Amino acid sequence: MVKDFLPICPEDMKRRGWDQVDFVYVIGDAYVDHPSFGHAIISRVLEAAGYRVGIISQPDWKDKNSINVFGRPRLGFLISGGNMDSMVNHYTVSKKRRHNDAYTPGGVYGKRPDYATVVYGNLIRQTYKDVPVIIGGIEASLRRLAHYDYWSDSLKRSILLDSGADLLLYGMGEKSIVEMADALDSGLNIRDLTFIRGSVYKTKHPEDVYDGITLPDFDALKQDKKTYAASFYTQYINTDPYTGKPLIEKYNDHLYVVQNPAAWPLTTEEMDRVYSLNYMRVPHPSYDALGGVPAISEVKFSLVSNRGCFGGCSFCALTFHQGRIIQARSHESIVNEARQFIWDPDFKGYIHDVGGPTANFRFPACEKQETAGVCKNRQCLFPTPCKNLRADHSDYLSLLKKLRDIPGVKKVFIRSGIRFDYLLADKSDRFLEELCRYHVSGQLKVAPEHVSDHVLRLMGKPSNRVYREFTKKYKAMNEKLGKEQYLVPYLMSSHPGSTMKDAVELALYLKELGYMPEQVQDFYPTPSTLSTCMYYTGYDPRTMEKVYVPKDPHEKAMQRALIQYRDPKNYELVAEALKVAGRQDLIGYDKHCLIRPRRKKGEEQGGWRDNRVYREGTAPRRKKKTIRNVHQKKG
Repeated sequence: MVKDFLPICPEDMKRRGWDQVDFVYVIGDAYVDHPSFGHAIISRVLEAAGYRVGIISQPDWKDKNSINVFGRPRLGFLISGGNMDSMVNHYTVSKKRRHNDAYTPGGVYGKRPDYATVVYGNLIRQTYKDVPVIIGGIEASLRRLAHYDYWSDSLKRSILLDSGADLLLYGMGEKSIVEMADALDSGLNIRDLTFIRGSVYKTKHPEDVYDGITLPDFDALKQDKKTYAASFYTQYINTDPYTGKPLIEKYNDHLYVVQNPAAWPLTTEEMDRVYSLNYMRVPHPSYDALGGVPAISEVKFSLVSNRGCFGGCSFCALTFHQGRIIQARSHESIVNEARQFIWDPDFKGYIHDVGGPTANFRFPACEKQETAGVCKNRQCLFPTPCKNLRADHSDYLSLLKKLRDIPGVKKVFIRSGIRFDYLLADKSDRFLEELCRYHVSGQLKVAPEHVSDHVLRLMGKPSNRVYREFTKKYKAMNEKLGKEQYLVPYLMSSHPGSTMKDAVELALYLKELGYMPEQVQDFYPTPSTLSTCMYYTGYDPRTMEKVYVPKDPHEKAMQRALIQYRDPKNYELVAEALKVAGRQDLIGYDKHCLIRPRRKKGEEQGGWRDNRVYREGTAPRRKKKTIRNVHQKKG
């Protein structure tokens, strides 16, 4: 097999001796042939299965000829909006346009359309009416059934319908993409592919679906948010490949969308094979003159060791996309990939990360999951670790040591996130010790997200008591090792359930720590998360209890400002927030106060004007008179 980039133009195709491609793969990102990019994995998996794939990266959606690069494919078109949902890629949480795109050559913004998967699908349909169109990737995966769309503030249909596609493959897709290709190659019509796990298809005959669950029809979902919350939770608890049932969603009497159960998890051997394929591991060289692709810098010298997450955070879509069952690569596979780094002239001896959605998960949470799937009615870590949880870091520790011992490797960092409640559940402190000794670069980033137990419960996160326990153990371990290393907590404002009083509680906690975060993430309602469902409906779909949702932009700005209460730019917002929360007692000069009062213009206090924001423990500085100022004053 030739080791080279896949064709991006007819000349590339001819050099390979091809007269036609089997699949044309239209992608919203630049073409980066690295296993951290979904399009690279899918295209290489198809190549390994014997199929010819041509890549069209970021076509001009205003020109229907832009998808005619390879002409008519033998089997079909594949579409992926990119490694990120195109709307998250384009807009901040306040719906303002971003100014750059890390997945585009030179970081240039505007090379893909909004709702890229839908736009590309309709672009193809303008020319190719009868060629199979299959959509996948994160954008399609999380929009596979009716979903709330934050950017239009509306409930949208399955993306399968709006894109004009014939089939949707959700999840990571390695198994389903080959099964689909083999079926088409055997002569089956795309409309007959109703049997593939990890797929969503259209039908006129819902009675043909075996053992399916009928969800409320789309009109009912639009009319009643409580109905949508209940329907969403049915979908949420049917994402497991072992226990999930087919789901049927009606749009009219002649149109139904059916979601098949998820694809089976990859075995370790299958994962190893996926990551050993002929990746070039760099962006296509045609981008060099444009400045390359910025997104490669964070992953080029990082290692994916696992997939899936049993953490169960409400605001995370991993349950829908990768599932809760951990899939892991072997030590040999990961070490062999790391050894390739040594020969790269850009490698300086630092492996930037070894992990996945959660770095310290290396196997399913319990033995039951390996044969019977995850529990529908409980989480593995929330609200407290399950009694059947296997909390053991020995395998991960062994892997990290092997990586540290590779000649030419100076340091191995862990940056993809440590689940601290899982760490605490491990009876041994060995992982914490080696983490602090070898794998932290002065700061360890963790994600407590909040301190209010009420908000944490809705987030699916452990109570604040657990995070406090971790901070103590982390501090004690660093003192034992003689290291000066810090924790950097990720915090989220305006999550459903967070009132102004909860935001004040978080600000007081930060004051206690003496820490003001430089960055704060407002809750971003992305498709197919429990938290987004709460945001849209005002109900917690797990319990159907009503949830307070901060939606007003000014209120959200106040909650965010409280987290950064020391920033002078936030003074007015913080003062207003404290009044709204009934906590004017926190405006004053006592040590418990968050901010000091501002005096009216011209009013004096102790000889100093007090009409500015004070940082805690400081007083305004009198401007020094320079010699020049003195001379000017004299005349």
